[in-house]
Amino acid sequence: MIKVINIEPTPNPNALKFIVQPAILKSGTRSFQNFASSIGDPLASSIFALGSVTSVFYMDRFVTVNKDATSEWSGLIDSVCEIIEGLKIEPEQQGNSKIQTSDEPSDEKLKRIHILLDEKIRPGLAGDGGGLEIISFDGQTLQISYHGACGSCPSSTSGTLRYIEGLLQSEIDPSVRVIAY
Repeated sequence: MIKVINIEPTPNPNALKFIVQPAILKSGTRSFQNFASSIGDPLASSIFALGSVTSVFYMDRFVTVNKDATSEWSGLIDSVCEIIEGLKIEPEQQGNSKIQTSDEPSDEKLKRIHILLDEKIRPGLAGDGGGLEIISFDGQTLQISYHGACGSCPSSTSGTLRYIEGLLQSEIDPSVRVIAY
């Protein structure tokens, strides 16, 4: 039985992180930007059906829900908890991520970027209820997409983006540029 053991604020005032136990995914992440993309996923589609929800992101032990700026959390929190706790699937039944794939990049620079993001960036983003995926890399420009609380957080498109770019420039290649999708 899945239980919401804590609800944490995120740096994004329109996102809350619901900490769950046990894990709801063995590995990977799931990210949905609208109801249509969540069809087939019982958790995300049920949360979107509440209305006022703009995205759902989850990984092993948390679910991040973003609401529209005009809605109040007071009308959503209990319903989101009920949906999560009513989930009837086991972690073993969950497939791999829809976002991060197990395919190894063939480009050596891209491999190093993945490792650096996994070690120094993704844990921090997950701590705030978010994540990121690499959309493309042409050898110079890395295009990323934020998910969860990071997806609509103002600091993700400014400070966090510049931090990621600076880290990659200092540890991978000074010519790397990072843009958010």
